[in-house]
Amino acid sequence: MEPPRGGRPWWSGRGLADRVRDWVRTSPGTHIWLLIIGVTSLVIASASEGLGQFLVHRTSSNIHELNEHPLPSLLISGFWIERPESFLLYAVMFELLHANVERWVGTWRWLLIVGGAHVAATLASQELVLLAIEGHQLPRSMTHVVDIGVSYGLAAAAGVLTYRLPPPWRYVYLVAVLVFFGIPLTTGATFTDFGHAIALVMGFAAWPLTPAAAVADAAEPEAGQSP
Repeated sequence: MEPPRGGRPWWSGRGLADRVRDWVRTSPGTHIWLLIIGVTSLVIASASEGLGQFLVHRTSSNIHELNEHPLPSLLISGFWIERPESFLLYAVMFELLHANVERWVGTWRWLLIVGGAHVAATLASQELVLLAIEGHQLPRSMTHVVDIGVSYGLAAAAGVLTYRLPPPWRYVYLVAVLVFFGIPLTTGATFTDFGHAIALVMGFAAWPLTPAAAVADAAEPEAGQSP
C-alpha cells in the first residue's frame, strides 16, 4: 500500500504520539466529522427523553424536513446518530473506512464521494418512502420517520476502499461487502437498506477519482504503440 499523498507513512513516526499525529493530520475531514458527531451524541445523551426525540426528528432528512428545510436537513442529518451508545462503533468504522479513503484519494475527493453519496442516497430512499405512502403501502406518518446518521457515507467509503486493496484481498473484501449490504435487500429491505445499496454503488462508481485509476491509465500503452 503506497503512502498517502503529501506525507510520510503514518507508521514511520518515532513514537505512538507521532503516529497518531500523522494519521490525524492526513485525514482531517474524517476526524473533524467524528468530533462533531461526538459532540452531538453528548447532546442527545444528556438531553431529556422528550428533547432527545425532538432533536432526532428535527435533524432528520425525512420527507417533512426535506420539504420544509431541504438544504439544512441534508447537511445536518449527516452529523447525528440516533443512539449515542453506538458512537464508539462509529468511531472504529470511521478510522477503518473514512480515514483510509481520505488519506488515499485526498480530502476534497473523499468529501465529494461521501457527501454526494449521502445526498443521493437520502433523496432516493425518501423518494421510495413517498411512493410507498402514495401507493398506500406505508402510513402517512412515515413523512416524519427518523432518517439521520452517517451510514450512507460509510457505505460509499466501503465501496471506494475496494480499489485500495491489492488482490486477492480485494476480492475477499468485495464479497464481504456485497454480502453485508446485500442480505438486508433480500430479507425485508427498508428504505435505509436501499439507501445503503445506492451509496455503495456510488462508491464503486467513484473509481475514476481514485489514484488507482490514474495508475491504470498511465500503464496503458499509448495509441499506435505495441504494449
